[in-house]
Amino acid sequence: MADTWLTSLKTAGPQEGFELAIKLSRMGVKYTQPSAEIRDKLRPEYAENADSLTAASQVVATNFQTVAAANRYWTDK
Repeated sequence: MADTWLTSLKTAGPQEGFELAIKLSRMGVKYTQPSAEIRDKLRPEYAENADSLTAASQVVATNFQTVAAANRYWTDK
């Protein structure tokens, strides 16, 4: 994957930051498993699994912490 899609962690506010955290998480999966066919095949298995969904939420939360820190929590400290 040679496309440059992440040019900055800076966002206008928390909502945009959360959306970036989701994008980071999704791109992590895409880089880990580049085959869309395999990702599509596996999706039904984790889509209804509470543990898998909780793990995905944890990844998003970690990425949101990173984005928030990069944006100094959207306030001057």
